[in-house]
Amino acid sequence: MPDTPITAEIARGVAPLPAAEWDACNPSGNPFLSHAFLSAMEDSGSVGPGSGWSPAPVVIRDANGKIAAALPSYLKSHSQGEYVFDQSWAHAFESAGGRYYPKLQIAAPFSPVPGPRLLLRDDVLAAPLLSAAETLAVQNGLSSAHATFVAPDQIALFGDAGWLIRTDSQFHWKNRDYGSFDDFLGALSSRKRKNIRKERAAAQSAVRIERFSGAHISTEYWDAFWQFYQDTGARKWGTPYLTRSAFDLLGQRMGDAVVLVLAFDGDMAIAGALNLLGPDTIYGRYWGALTDVPFLHFELCYYQAIDIAIERGLATVEAGAQGSHKLARGYEPTATWSAHFIADEGFRDAVHDFLEREREAVAQEIEFLNDMGPFRKGG
Repeated sequence: MPDTPITAEIARGVAPLPAAEWDACNPSGNPFLSHAFLSAMEDSGSVGPGSGWSPAPVVIRDANGKIAAALPSYLKSHSQGEYVFDQSWAHAFESAGGRYYPKLQIAAPFSPVPGPRLLLRDDVLAAPLLSAAETLAVQNGLSSAHATFVAPDQIALFGDAGWLIRTDSQFHWKNRDYGSFDDFLGALSSRKRKNIRKERAAAQSAVRIERFSGAHISTEYWDAFWQFYQDTGARKWGTPYLTRSAFDLLGQRMGDAVVLVLAFDGDMAIAGALNLLGPDTIYGRYWGALTDVPFLHFELCYYQAIDIAIERGLATVEAGAQGSHKLARGYEPTATWSAHFIADEGFRDAVHDFLEREREAVAQEIEFLNDMGPFRKGG
């Protein structure tokens, strides 16, 4: 295929594209890049008109007209729902007389989940795909293009193309072949081990906890979780990103990849955490509660996810962005990356200088946090 002319096109969205062709470009199996997830975001109205996220997936087709490479990309009129913060860049550029929005965002919407951002059946199409993103930005007068939470094995592809690389960190739990939760606790210092046992006992004594997947997630449970999600969203962001129908579609289209953990007081669900399963990772995404129960957040979001990872033999738990409180609960600081194409040369130089300083600070923070971790020294 590289010996023939390559043409990229912008589709109206992921939903109209053939699911099998799209997913064939995502061999990692990352659920947040799947046709099911991305089409659910579109069909539910979570992205699209009025959301500030306008689907603009870039695709390259093979000689038979099938998708050979794709970018999950969006035209953005704001910087919400990205978890890699560039509002200060927008303010600086606009203060200098520029127009930062709209911009091109290559991402899984509302999901701070590392994964491939270049969806490829053939690696040689990486460069043409990035060139297409740059051309889309320049020809349409966009200030920039941003690929957030890029998988570690793809970040060099962006760097080789001249995109600026930004480093940040999250807290991930790593399964070191633990046979049980107690095996994991055995790797921690005595004080941390006791604290976690105390937290779990307090939460589990106050509520009944159950897990549901696929068809076992009833409309009643989704209705309850929608209340939890709205409460958390209103407190953190002002307006929740996902619509109510998004959860129905995730349950219908992703089946057993969805794990909903609910806490009950009697017959009433009072709190819940939503997870998605990948081939080797469980991803904690949303949580909420109607009642303040001590340590229930830690139990539903962190410890239950660890239990599931150990039971299923998964390598990693990714519990979302930020949250240094995860460190004491066995989640370790892990580098994440994003890549940025800046069309204006002067602005690009300023961002480059900022990223150089930021990168050093992030590396120092990760080193410091690793030294402060809860694991037994030399264990």
